Amino acid sequence: MPIFAYISLIVSLNTILSVQQDNSYIDWSPSNKLTWADFQAEPDKNSSVAALTSTNIKIDFGYANATLQYHIRCRFDKAKSWGRVKNDYILMHEQAHFDIAEIYARKLNKALKKYTPDAANISKEVNKIYNDMMQEYYDRQDEYDKETNFSINHTKQAEWLKKISDELSDLKEYAHYN
Repeated sequence: MPIFAYISLIVSLNTILSVQQDNSYIDWSPSNKLTWADFQAEPDKNSSVAALTSTNIKIDFGYANATLQYHIRCRFDKAKSWGRVKNDYILMHEQAHFDIAEIYARKLNKALKKYTPDAANISKEVNKIYNDMMQEYYDRQDEYDKETNFSINHTKQAEWLKKISDELSDLKEYAHYN
C-alpha cells in the first residue's frame, strides 16, 4: 500500500472520530444557515464589535500515482464565535463572513484544480497556493468589515450581500471539494 493511502486512511479515521466526538464545528452548506445558538463563546470584553464569527479553511493533501489528492473543509467554529448584540441583521452580517470563507474554499479548490503537480516540490507549492489564498481571504474579511463599518452602513452591507451571493454562484462548479 502506498504511503499516501496509509496516511489518508489514518486521516480519514481521525476525521470520523473527531466528527463523532467534536460538535464545535459547522461545515458550510447552502441549506444550513447560522443561528445565534451556534455562537457559543463568551463575548470578548475588550472588543466593541457586536459579534465575532470564527471560520477556518483547512486542507489535507497527498500525492500518489502522479495525482494531487486533497480534501478542503470550510468550517464555522462555535467555540470561538460569539454574539453580544443578537438580532437578525447582525446575524446576517455574520453569516456573510462564513459565506466569504466558502468563497475562498472554492477559490482554493479552483486553484488546486489548475495546479500541475511537481513531485519534487509539491508540498512547498501547495502550501504556497494555500497561504496566498488565505492571505487574500483575510484581506477580504477585513475589507468587508471596513466597507460595511461592521454592518452599520446598511447600503454597503446590502451591496456586499449581493456581491457575496454572486461570487458563490459564479464559483458553484468548485463547491464540491470534499
